[in-house]
Amino acid sequence: MGLVSDLGVSVSANLTKAGDLSTAADPLSWRRGLHLASGTGAGKADLRFADTRTLAASATEDLDLAGVLTDAFGTALTFVRIKGLLISAAAANTNNVIVGAAAGSPWAALLGATGTLTLRPGATIALTTGATDAVTYAVAAGTGDLLKVANSAGGTSVAYDIVIIGASA
Repeated sequence: MGLVSDLGVSVSANLTKAGDLSTAADPLSWRRGLHLASGTGAGKADLRFADTRTLAASATEDLDLAGVLTDAFGTALTFVRIKGLLISAAAANTNNVIVGAAAGSPWAALLGATGTLTLRPGATIALTTGATDAVTYAVAAGTGDLLKVANSAGGTSVAYDIVIIGASA
């Protein structure tokens, strides 16, 4: 089974200012992308997890990156390296989605052991490595493999989409 991945982020913004006889413009078109061939070395990935998940009011979950998550075919995934991570909080959420700081065995490669990111309703984060990065964001099975996701408050559930691209070696 092979995996070919293209991840990207782009910004298109046009700043204008009206003058007496003309309008000045400063257009911006900024793009960064990553193409990963199938495999496990630099510039390659062989594992993908993608899901829409829901957390009850005040609930948390620890996503085990080493051996518990499964792909679309039911195969258990053991990430050794993360090369792309995208998380998007549903726009209809009332509460925030908090990412990071698992109590035990936190995946610390991105945020450290206690750091968190707050995704307000409708917010999205995207992380990729460089195409030639052979180190990437390491996962340590049993000691550094839990990505915590939490609902910030009570009262309502939250939904979020998550995509993880990585390698098994």
